[in-house]
Amino acid sequence: MKVEIYADVICPWCYIGKRRVEAATARTVTWRSFQLDPEAPRTPGETAAKLMSQWWGDQASQRVAHIKAVGSQDNLELNLEIARPVNTFDAHRILHLAKDHGRQDEAWETMLRAYHTEGRDIADPETLTELGIKAGLPKTDLQDLLNSDTHAQTVKDDNAEARERGVTGVPSLVVGDGKPTSAVRPVADLRKLLTPLE
Repeated sequence: MKVEIYADVICPWCYIGKRRVEAATARTVTWRSFQLDPEAPRTPGETAAKLMSQWWGDQASQRVAHIKAVGSQDNLELNLEIARPVNTFDAHRILHLAKDHGRQDEAWETMLRAYHTEGRDIADPETLTELGIKAGLPKTDLQDLLNSDTHAQTVKDDNAEARERGVTGVPSLVVGDGKPTSAVRPVADLRKLLTPLE
């Protein structure tokens, strides 16, 4: 039975969810695109922490600290003070290219670390090419993709299908034709959900 996760690179909970699903099962998981903000600019603006302060006001520092603490429990360094949200459309196109090459997991790991830990600009073509190569993708394929509309429709289709399936946030775990559920759950709960499938 297929196990899918709808996710976006700029979501820290997606990085946490990835770690927990990895700890819960050895099954191959198919990663699907879900852009949290399809209209986001392609140039970095304020940091994630700063934007959170605009959204959550006085509660922002506590929420940022909570996200960082939860990430730390899963051995992740989430640097919201340097991560700058951008449009993730091209990043998702590369992640689909990685799936074509059997390197989807490696590409997601590379992208998530680059954005959340290193504060890299994941909308910048040179950065995306570098990260794709690091994930094991051919440089020529990456350049060809970035100079074309390859996998543009794939990303759009994923976004549309996610909404049809009831996905409203990320990371959303979907098992078979079931309803979406959060991938940010205790590993024991995820194991109970996924082990019967193995």
